Amino acid sequence: MKRNVNARNAPPRAGAMLESLRGLGYTTAAALADIVDNSISAGATEVVVNFTWNGTSSYVAVLDNGRGMDDAELESAMRLGDRSPLVKRDQTDLGRFGMGLKTASFSQCRRLTVASVKNGATSCLRWDLDALAVYPDDGWLLFEGPSPGSETLLAPISRVQSGTLVLWETLDRIVTNGYVANDFNDLIDRVESHFAMVFHRLIQGPHARLKILLNGKQVMPWDPFMMGNAAKTWNSPIARNTMESGIVEVECHVLPHRDKLSPAEFDSGGGPEGWTAQQGIYIYRNERLLVAGGWLGLGQGRAWNREESYRLARIRLDIPNTADAEWKIDIRKSTARPPVSIRIWLTRLAEDTRERARKVFAYRGSPTPVLGCGSVEPAWRLERTRTGMKYKIDEKHPVVSAVLDGAEGLLPMVKAMLRVVEETVPVQRIWLDTVENKETPLTGFSGEPPEKVVTVLNTIYADMIGRRGMSSSNAKKMLAVTEPFQNYPGLIASLPDDEPATAGQ
Repeated sequence: MKRNVNARNAPPRAGAMLESLRGLGYTTAAALADIVDNSISAGATEVVVNFTWNGTSSYVAVLDNGRGMDDAELESAMRLGDRSPLVKRDQTDLGRFGMGLKTASFSQCRRLTVASVKNGATSCLRWDLDALAVYPDDGWLLFEGPSPGSETLLAPISRVQSGTLVLWETLDRIVTNGYVANDFNDLIDRVESHFAMVFHRLIQGPHARLKILLNGKQVMPWDPFMMGNAAKTWNSPIARNTMESGIVEVECHVLPHRDKLSPAEFDSGGGPEGWTAQQGIYIYRNERLLVAGGWLGLGQGRAWNREESYRLARIRLDIPNTADAEWKIDIRKSTARPPVSIRIWLTRLAEDTRERARKVFAYRGSPTPVLGCGSVEPAWRLERTRTGMKYKIDEKHPVVSAVLDGAEGLLPMVKAMLRVVEETVPVQRIWLDTVENKETPLTGFSGEPPEKVVTVLNTIYADMIGRRGMSSSNAKKMLAVTEPFQNYPGLIASLPDDEPATAGQ
């Protein structure tokens, strides 16, 4: 195209532009994840991240064993926007905008130094915002070598035959007024949690593609889908949708109810932000997590929010690295929006998963009844009327029906008592406590020692095979599908085959 003679060359002022780029909103963990992305794209199998506390002279260094860069490649990597996001990338490339190394680093520090080894030669270049402020009219000054006095901080680069070291100094966005060593240690913990989640598919399993060491400690994966847990409730077959940019894969998961997990499993399953916040869709590109939960604006009529009753629903969604524009991936790789062409398909899959998760949440897991005995008998049922809905005690429940059958002259009093219980269920208080405490109140003998359960079982079992004349095998089968005993098959199996002593005898 012929140049317009009326056009002007208006390059941005270097210092002002770089200071503006500092406000993109990276957290320290997200910024470091961007640096690790570059290491992965360079073929690294190990990344070593070290935080060193020294007050305002504290620094962070990231060393990888990737391919490394020669001087020309390093200069290209340090230049802002060197590659257009429209340029086709390698299939395994985790970058897109050609800005991540710089913008992520500037969001945390004022001095960025990168040293790289390739073919036996070491190159080193540095951005220094304070130095640029001294020479505001000298343009985009990219300094050669480390800052005077920082040479020893680059010593670890000599440990690798090829690779790259990224050094952050002058951590003005991290080490602020009043910041102490304990704050620095807390930050390291948050970075570890973020790495464990974002890179979990790359660092997990016997054939992990990547090893990350954080201050000498290996980062262990956090799997949002609890794939190895025996109590896992449900996961769908992989669904695929072919788009212009490539194939999208979706796998839906419903996690186990708290009752099915040990305290340690439950704490771990909640992830960095907790069970309610971690529900929703997890978007991956090349197995690197971009978006951790949320419902991406999906929903019928109005967008779904993160609600307590759907906290067990998590969906894995994989997109190719050619789909960034379609999915509106931002420069921080933290937000995405489904293309219009697949929103209906994705909404349908999410609706099904949410409904399954709600049922597990509401019915406290998925009990497994004894084969051939039918479904579990609930103690409560929902009754819908024109004026609203009510929870009623189910008189067909084996225990309730046994009490009613044997009440005789006390039957009116027993029915009156049941009615009072029905009319005073503290629904609002239960809901409020659930929302405030981020967990449901304990039921189903949760937390009770086995002897407390056995005491109740013995009483009911004695009535079944004594007054009601059931065989011990039939009584055990009925108990196996009766709420809340269905979760205690071992205790039911241990009941004697003859009539047990009732409580108090």
